[in-house]
Amino acid sequence: MRSLTRDQTRAIDHYAIEQIGVPGVVLMENAGRLCTDAVCDFLHGSAGRSVAICTGAGNNGGDGFVIARHLSMRSAKAVLFLISPPEKLTGEAEVNYRIARNLDLDIREVGPDDLPGLSQELDKFDVIVDAIGGTGIRGCLRGSQAVAVEQINAAQPPVIAIDIPTGLDCDTGLAEGPVVRAVMTITMLARKKGFDVPESAEYTGEVRVADIGVPAELVARLAAGG
Repeated sequence: MRSLTRDQTRAIDHYAIEQIGVPGVVLMENAGRLCTDAVCDFLHGSAGRSVAICTGAGNNGGDGFVIARHLSMRSAKAVLFLISPPEKLTGEAEVNYRIARNLDLDIREVGPDDLPGLSQELDKFDVIVDAIGGTGIRGCLRGSQAVAVEQINAAQPPVIAIDIPTGLDCDTGLAEGPVVRAVMTITMLARKKGFDVPESAEYTGEVRVADIGVPAELVARLAAGG
């Protein structure tokens, strides 16, 4: 299957929701559950393992909330580090944040004053999940996102990126500023166009594709403009 651009990815998501009728929250649930499978495979099991999940306010962060819930159900210690204020959460991400909160999952808000010490907190875990920013990011990261990425890269545990390493451009595969350096990237629907650029491999690590419930033949047809 051909790699997808940013606009193609959005168009396929929109088609699945509006034309097929798959609710966005279902797509997010599928994505988070399959990412959890990959994280558990990486750890060779989940029971007793500890996972730090760094989340933003968008759908990428929503995937992170789902991952934390499923890891907890598999007897892992999952801790959410929320980089963006909760009041910025909307849509499916806000739904899954409320679920995580109602389940009393460990959610830690990381404000600007806390960010400089984030790497020391992350060092306590077996693996870090990057669910801060997704394919919509363009240009150089700034503010809390930039500092969070630098802190993740300064931490010792391996990093698994969800959909795309935060800060990497989906279409060009290039970095204009700080970018998460992952050992594995679990991307949705298909590889992203930027992953075809050899230089992107130092950020993505191994790339795995997660099937989130959209038929592969439909993804291929829409990607081809059909």
